[in-house]
Amino acid sequence: MLGGELIARMLRAEGVDVVFGIIDSSYMGLCTKLRENGIRLITPRHEASALHMAGAYARLTGKLGVCLASNGPGAANAISGVAVEEGEGNRVLLITSWRRTGVINPDRGGTFQYFDQPAVTAPMTKWTGAVGSLGRLPEMMRRAFRASFQGRPGVVHVTVPEDIMNGNFEATPDVLAPVEYRRTRPIEPSRGDVKEAAEMLLAAEQPMIQAGSGVLHAGAFAELRAVADALNAPVTTSWGGRAVIDERADVAIPMNLAAVVDKVRNEADVVLALGTRFGETDWWGKPPYWRKPAEQKLIQVDIDESQIGVNKPVTLGVVADARAFLAALAAELKERGALPGKERRRRSLDRYVAAKEEMRTAASSILQTPADPLHSAKVPIAAQGIFGDDAVIVIDGGNTTVWANSFHEVRRPGSYLGTSKFGMLGAGVGQTLGAKVACPDRPVYCIIGDGAMGFHCQEIETAVRNKLAVVFIVLVDKQWGMCKFFQSMALNPKDMKERRSLSAAETINTDLSETRFDLLGAAMGAYGERVSRIDDLAGALQRARSSGICAVVHVDVDPVVHLWAPSLDSFSAMHREPSGGK
Repeated sequence: MLGGELIARMLRAEGVDVVFGIIDSSYMGLCTKLRENGIRLITPRHEASALHMAGAYARLTGKLGVCLASNGPGAANAISGVAVEEGEGNRVLLITSWRRTGVINPDRGGTFQYFDQPAVTAPMTKWTGAVGSLGRLPEMMRRAFRASFQGRPGVVHVTVPEDIMNGNFEATPDVLAPVEYRRTRPIEPSRGDVKEAAEMLLAAEQPMIQAGSGVLHAGAFAELRAVADALNAPVTTSWGGRAVIDERADVAIPMNLAAVVDKVRNEADVVLALGTRFGETDWWGKPPYWRKPAEQKLIQVDIDESQIGVNKPVTLGVVADARAFLAALAAELKERGALPGKERRRRSLDRYVAAKEEMRTAASSILQTPADPLHSAKVPIAAQGIFGDDAVIVIDGGNTTVWANSFHEVRRPGSYLGTSKFGMLGAGVGQTLGAKVACPDRPVYCIIGDGAMGFHCQEIETAVRNKLAVVFIVLVDKQWGMCKFFQSMALNPKDMKERRSLSAAETINTDLSETRFDLLGAAMGAYGERVSRIDDLAGALQRARSSGICAVVHVDVDPVVHLWAPSLDSFSAMHREPSGGK
């Protein structure tokens, strides 16, 4: 048996049915054995895209996302993807080839297509390992799988020298079932922790729930809603966890309604935090965006014990899977029958519902603009109308992300992707393709800026070649919009406020020339169409969806309006750490 064949069999035992990566002779022992083990190989045009495809696939399916990169240049190309997918917390296994053991232990200098891959990725990943001999290959792969399913999801990297990958075992090693070498059942909470959490929540004047991406990975959508409804507790989320709840629900407090989010977080006396780290985009859990810790009890539930109490002091820390904990809590609440304080909390919830409607009404006034030039806010609304609530949306870019997040409404849990932690331009292209592989029967579309699309636009060909009928909606303003806004406000705030935009001569390299993304898509075999007026947008999107192939819709948006995306003051304030008053 080849070393690569053993890896293929072990992947199959782990339930892997698709691998993303560019073909290379250095791991032919693996690639030639994928198909016979029921594993599909999807080849992008850049290794970073393979990471993003695997990350999106993992997040939407709950499975392990697997990708490949070849030694040297391939592994170097993959590094940006490693950083992003680790940051976003997606369960990705990166398998790289490495030069043969005879020239890398140690490097004698001048080795072709070589660098110390494990040393570079080790600080960026959950775990990195290098296989030192053919006999230890099974052990190292099991370590990689074990690390992939321990704690917070992230990137695990195992590198295999080409002579081991393509070498032969004298005796066939056993391929073990996952249950024989790692935990396969969710971490259950203790009965005592569940009862204590229930007592705290029921005794609270105003409890709330803060849900992070841990709820997404656990697939705990129904359980979250059951607990929130039972308590009449409002639910806020991290940006990474935004897709955990239907935002039309009374208990849902969407992240794009920042004033209501702040109100809920400051009025709550008990917080149930699920799979969330209280990171920078959650203001580190500190005032004035959250109530003072001395006045606000915290129940923090996470599968990674190292994250409990890091950024916000806890009253009760629970190591458990979010879904397992919520299911146990829902059962505990149901067992108690009539819950005290529920009507009082309903009155508070009604106030939040009214505040949400007030903010939405104010935001809708921005849409009362002429049809030409096209307003950025109208694009996500039109797209949701065409693609429907069941579609998976991917959002990518600077100001394009702000506009799309502000006017898209999550209506089906698990239907939204982005890089809210890393903010990586261009990652959405690969995410879109990975999402379609994960959800072949659902519409998948990406709203992306022209700057971001320029990073990985070559993957349009990947979509065409692999028959992935996704739609890229490219908002074209011909500028690095977010950079230009903040740069302009720093260089000449008076004229920026008066004229709303500065010229190219007054700013530093923030303007772009036009790229016809519709023609670029058509050149790669996709359907392409250009739109400049709102009256033409819905028809173009419908034709793109109906084409049955990858489609690119080039949308010319008003560059000045696009520059002034909503809530940029909040984005700026996020980088100024709030006080940690007691």
